[in-house]
Amino acid sequence: MTATKWTDPRALPERPPTLAERLRRYALLTRMHRPIGTLLLLWPCLWALWIAADGVPDPLVLAVFVAGTFLMRSAGCAINDYADRAIDGHVARTRDRPLAAGLVTPNEALAVAAAFSLVAFALVLLMNALTVALAVIGLLLAATYPYAKRFTYLPQVHLGAAFGWAVPMAFAAQAGALPPLAWLLYLGAILWATIYDTMYAMADRPEDLKIGVKSTAILFGDADLALLALLQVLLVVDLAVVGHQAGLGWPYVTGLAVAVGYMIRHQRMIAEREPMACFRAFLDNNWLGVAVTVGVIADYALRG
Repeated sequence: MTATKWTDPRALPERPPTLAERLRRYALLTRMHRPIGTLLLLWPCLWALWIAADGVPDPLVLAVFVAGTFLMRSAGCAINDYADRAIDGHVARTRDRPLAAGLVTPNEALAVAAAFSLVAFALVLLMNALTVALAVIGLLLAATYPYAKRFTYLPQVHLGAAFGWAVPMAFAAQAGALPPLAWLLYLGAILWATIYDTMYAMADRPEDLKIGVKSTAILFGDADLALLALLQVLLVVDLAVVGHQAGLGWPYVTGLAVAVGYMIRHQRMIAEREPMACFRAFLDNNWLGVAVTVGVIADYALRG
């Protein structure tokens, strides 16, 4: 009687993932299960489109920018994870990301980022030449952001520049020009992204200090709450000036007042600098964006 040969299952080669499983991993890579980034990118874009159009924007322009927001955020997540593949495994909040966990290869992440970027750029080709030229700059900003934390303590400002670039692009697509108002609103988008991404960075600050990653949260140190409050004041002033120059009335002012209420709420949430509370404040910024968006759209809608 011959003995049955036993093989340790752990020694067997891993079966290649099915197409469905591979797509699921790509969806996780691009954060399709967490739309907060897409929403934070979308709100300033909508502000710009409505103000540039002095009302409801062109349907094609609106559709292209809404789709482009989703596509570029997805591409940005893949690029970010590729850049941080040696870092994410050391941070509790990110160690389960597909690339850090070995579920997706670096080459796959680059391919996914390229695919989403190409589709987004194809949509931009439906717009005018100025918008296409600005899209090239936007792609460079998005591609270089993930590496900023290695060289500067201001990667949140870089994120704001990348996220907010939809503002001048929206003016270019809708109005065919870049008036001073476009750049004033772009400044507001940079300020807002710096604020909410600093709150996000405050949640990771202890681990970032250990692994040597730079952020505004580390740069601000013990002055973080005061400096965030200052940035919030600057954001309110900026958006108030935008509203005045755009001729927006009480619905916009009401939306901005609600946004100020959220800013106060966020200061209370991060007061103890507890990581999860800081992360919740970051997520809650979505409602600040909703408040301003509703104010802008309602203002034009109520003009009849």
